Amino acid sequence: MKYFLIYLFLEVMVSVNIASAIGAFATFIELVVSAVLGFILLANMRITLMQNLNALMQGEISIESFQRLNLWTIVGAILLILPGFLGDIVGLLLQFSSIVTLIASKFLHVKDENSSTEYFTEGKKR
Repeated sequence: MKYFLIYLFLEVMVSVNIASAIGAFATFIELVVSAVLGFILLANMRITLMQNLNALMQGEISIESFQRLNLWTIVGAILLILPGFLGDIVGLLLQFSSIVTLIASKFLHVKDENSSTEYFTEGKKR
């Protein structure tokens, strides 16, 4: 709950500052354009899903990475639909897989894939 309140506070602060700098009409245009972009991203989610599925089948990403990338893409699209500048910025950043991987590794404390591979290879040697 406290993270939501922190996010809400930051969203209001960023939105008020940017809206006062660019004006009401530009703010309205930005809200409409970002919402349309969010709807387009959700509608084209199957393309992103297929790209991630191909990467999974080629062994470039793990199953956990596959799930995480698709989840963050959807969350980013939803943030673009919701009004607010901070949500739009975060939503755009979540559309790039390298940024999502960086955020997930820093904040979610994901184990390194190499260490889990070593564990399984050692287990087979028994």
